[in-house]
Amino acid sequence: MTEDTPRFGIPEPLARRMSMPEQHAYLRARLSRRRVLTGTAAAGAAVGLSAAPASAASPAFTSPTLVTAPATAGVDGSLVAPFGRHLAFGADPRTQMRVSWQVPLAVSRPYVRIGLAPWELSRKIEAEVRPLHTPSLSRKLPAVDQYYLHAGLDGLRPGTTYYYGVGHDGFDPAAPARLGTIGSFRTAPATPPERFVFTAFGDQGVSYHALANDQLILGQGPAFHLHAGDICYADDSGHGTTSDTYDARVWDQFLAQTESVAASVPWMVTTGNHDMEAWYSPHGYGGQSARFSLPENGPDPARAPGVYSFVYGNVGVVALDANDVSYEIPANLGYTDGAQTAWLDRRLGALRRDPAVDFVVVFFHHCAYSTSTHASDGGVRDAWVPLFAKHQVDLVINGHNHVYERTDAIKGGEVGRPVPIGATTDPVRDGIVYVTAGGAGRELYGFGPGVRDSYEGRVHDHDPILTFHWTKARLPDPDVVEWSRVRYTGFSFLAVEAVSGSSPVLKVSALAESGQRIDHFEVRRSS
Repeated sequence: MTEDTPRFGIPEPLARRMSMPEQHAYLRARLSRRRVLTGTAAAGAAVGLSAAPASAASPAFTSPTLVTAPATAGVDGSLVAPFGRHLAFGADPRTQMRVSWQVPLAVSRPYVRIGLAPWELSRKIEAEVRPLHTPSLSRKLPAVDQYYLHAGLDGLRPGTTYYYGVGHDGFDPAAPARLGTIGSFRTAPATPPERFVFTAFGDQGVSYHALANDQLILGQGPAFHLHAGDICYADDSGHGTTSDTYDARVWDQFLAQTESVAASVPWMVTTGNHDMEAWYSPHGYGGQSARFSLPENGPDPARAPGVYSFVYGNVGVVALDANDVSYEIPANLGYTDGAQTAWLDRRLGALRRDPAVDFVVVFFHHCAYSTSTHASDGGVRDAWVPLFAKHQVDLVINGHNHVYERTDAIKGGEVGRPVPIGATTDPVRDGIVYVTAGGAGRELYGFGPGVRDSYEGRVHDHDPILTFHWTKARLPDPDVVEWSRVRYTGFSFLAVEAVSGSSPVLKVSALAESGQRIDHFEVRRSS
């Protein structure tokens, strides 16, 4: 192929500079001029609307690699289709929602339309543009410019379904030909619902298995989804150093893959080691800040965007960045100077004092307790496990190890009470159950020699396991494990049903990619 030979109809020099969505946009403009429609239709009812401009509601965003969008002269906005829509709650899920999306080329005056019915999107809200430039990091990777857009919706009514469409000059989602792009979301109710479901996993990436898990999650009808880090694996190394290789175009693929769920289900992410994209900022989080709008109530939203909290119904949720305390991968060890851990102590205490909160769920990336490839992170154990015990956290969800593994209730570093499949546990009396839900779609890990899968339908005797945990000196320290109760080497995710009322309960299930249930247990707190 010569320097100027067209690649799929695009001149080779131009094709090398284009991401996949940009190539699609170019071909649409030059060859077909057909309008590409994306999105989903949804149904429901609403009773009111008030919204705020993105500039007043979106998280602060600064990065040394923010670039000015190039001139849009000659770009026909009608031929640039938005993609990769994803929602997230603000700090108050009853009244706040953040809408984010991507465009393959710079566009003029992006916005969100929102209304009470899909045919009446009467309110138009300006979007914030967060362009992101990634330099060429190797001879095989081109420099990439990406354009992420965000709108903050405040003053929403609790328990209400809203319809929305994203657009820009030349692409109006309210136009009759664009109605197929309309999405919807529902705010949290003003008082705890009788029941609701949320889902969780970590370590997703881009694959058929990741897409299959997404579709199974959508079938659960979740109120929100928790992603425990290692989101798309654009950075395949995961060391958090400037020598890591990185292909920014993987984010285009990931956001397009996830849109079928995240356009209607708030997709609440935190930060894994593969999400430390070092060239964007001193701590590598400029990329995450460009692509996601998350609650701003953590200790330092600008430096630690993956640390925040929210309450939905009777469940308080806390997201943490374990890169700050990890002994295994120390690139960002101590980067908040203890501010995150101090905030965690305060936040857990506040949630425990809230009479409307029955359960507290914490999620982050690195495992406190796991026997798979990465094993347990002693930094997490040293910094946070004592706080989880102090405040009697009800459930801890991790990723990092690409398996499903669930502990018995752990108290004081030992088994406080066995929790066989189908059992009920009380965090006040027994201790805390830790779940590794890292089978979202990335290549799977396994367990150590002689350690067998043991899950619903295939339960084995509960034998001790010899493994290790990472120490402050970055040396593995042997662990003789009695707490590894359920193990499954396969793609999977968590589905948690929260029930309120006179007898509140968390019903926790793990589902395989096939839909088969591989684990289930209940959490009920004593007075």
